[in-house]
Amino acid sequence: MNELTQAYARGESDVPLLGDTIGAYFDKAAARWGDHDALVVPHQDISWSWSALQQRVNDCAAGLIELGLAPGERIGIWSPNNMEWVVTQFATAKAGLILVNINPAYRLAELEFALNKVECKALITATAFKSSDYIAMLRDLAPEIDTAAPGDLRSEKLPHLRTVIQIGGAANAGMYSFDDVVATGAAAGHGAVAALADTLHSTDPINIQFTSGTTGSPKGATLSHQNILNNGYFIGEKFALTEADRMCIPVPLYHCFGMVIGNLSCLTHGAAMVFPGEAFDPLTTLETIEAARCTGVLGVPTMFIAMLQNPEFDRFDLSSLRTGMMAGSPCPVEVMKEVIDKMNMDQVTIGYGMTETSPASTQTDLDDPLERRVGSVGRVHPHVEIKIVDETGQTVAPGATGEFCARGYHVMRDYWNDEEKTAETIDGDGWMHTGDLATMDGDGYCNIVGRIKDMVIRGGENLYPREIEEYLYRHPKVADVQVFGVPDPKYGEELCAWIKLVEGEAADDLEIREFCQGQIAHQKIPRYVHFVDAFPMTVTGKAQKFVMRDQMIEQLGLDEAKTA
Repeated sequence: MNELTQAYARGESDVPLLGDTIGAYFDKAAARWGDHDALVVPHQDISWSWSALQQRVNDCAAGLIELGLAPGERIGIWSPNNMEWVVTQFATAKAGLILVNINPAYRLAELEFALNKVECKALITATAFKSSDYIAMLRDLAPEIDTAAPGDLRSEKLPHLRTVIQIGGAANAGMYSFDDVVATGAAAGHGAVAALADTLHSTDPINIQFTSGTTGSPKGATLSHQNILNNGYFIGEKFALTEADRMCIPVPLYHCFGMVIGNLSCLTHGAAMVFPGEAFDPLTTLETIEAARCTGVLGVPTMFIAMLQNPEFDRFDLSSLRTGMMAGSPCPVEVMKEVIDKMNMDQVTIGYGMTETSPASTQTDLDDPLERRVGSVGRVHPHVEIKIVDETGQTVAPGATGEFCARGYHVMRDYWNDEEKTAETIDGDGWMHTGDLATMDGDGYCNIVGRIKDMVIRGGENLYPREIEEYLYRHPKVADVQVFGVPDPKYGEELCAWIKLVEGEAADDLEIREFCQGQIAHQKIPRYVHFVDAFPMTVTGKAQKFVMRDQMIEQLGLDEAKTA
């Protein structure tokens, strides 16, 4: 390989981009691998072939069309991992509906914002999950549902939502059941689904995923068939997937990690999608890998650490494993070595990306030496361009630090209904500015070294301080607040809030956390709350979060070296 003279790389490939919609490619997959396992969900006692899954997907798509949902309309899904999520992913693509992924940990304020921001006409919801009573939360937001006919909700707080479809549980007023929608589609037949196929295009928007930045409110990254189908395909190529593979997917489906790196890499290569549970549990995941003879597994480093440290780890036969991906946060060297040695994953890969890039821009190769797989996030993906730029926008030299930018088929269409934020993120030449600080060496291997934005990564999940600050500002006693991350040996980072109270008011950390309970996701609730009279500020009046962070590390006795 020629030594690079600047930190720019282009993913050359003899393999053309896929021009199909997800629905069209799904039908090709079912025709090619019909009898092979497609979906294995032990906790729902499901093991379906591609042909069986195709039948269910077509029934569901037909059912959604029968409900009057039209191409381009938005339909949310608010559920942990299950069969219904997978069926919905492919059925909405066939019906031309834009699937809106809603974090199953969302609470009232977040759900209300998400549904209204993209004007969801329909919502598929789980009944309950862990401490979340989804039906009760929906009734809280839209009490009108108790007297509404199914499909005819008229809610003051959720003015665009008409249809609610419930997964499992006892029947509730104003809602359809998921099974009834599928049965309706089966009775109607698949003619309407087939008729739609030729009217849909690979560049059509098909998915909205919420992501945030330092500006506060979540933004809806709008992704097309072309974006995510191709990214799934080339990720699968990096895994060397075939129809003989079985991918264990304990990561959440609402995120690109589950629905693209998991489901779409499997779809494009005929591999089986295996879901060990509704959410990650280390013991259940190990049991599923062994029982299903999985050849790959996906996870953030904390998931692999939890499996390796499980007291029953040594009793499992993991000899079927070979590949997968570790992503979401930096991978400790020793963890990677253990994954290779103890989990038999000698072909595990590391990747880097973001929701707005479908998600992967770089990935290591199966034959990269260990030091490359641990010490980098790999090289540029096929049909993608990447560069590292300085604050003036100029491409830096190899080894120099700058902002990671990406361009290509995988860059989102836009932030839904937000031209201003789109223009701030994607420049006039089509480059996606990630806000991440990175380096690229002379061989094209990249490393993520920091963040321009003050995003916190807790257990592989991106948390955005400004969004949490915006919520805490609602507390009547809070005059000002700054949220930032501090080191944590288990999650990598935890949230800390510095709060300046309204003069004359008093509060404690318990009151602040209770204010958050049930309104924002549990992982967004600050672990540490510190009350102050003032913040360290710059001359221009900007709060210095790095000073706050350093003070908290010293005060709490946190050892940053442990998380390096």
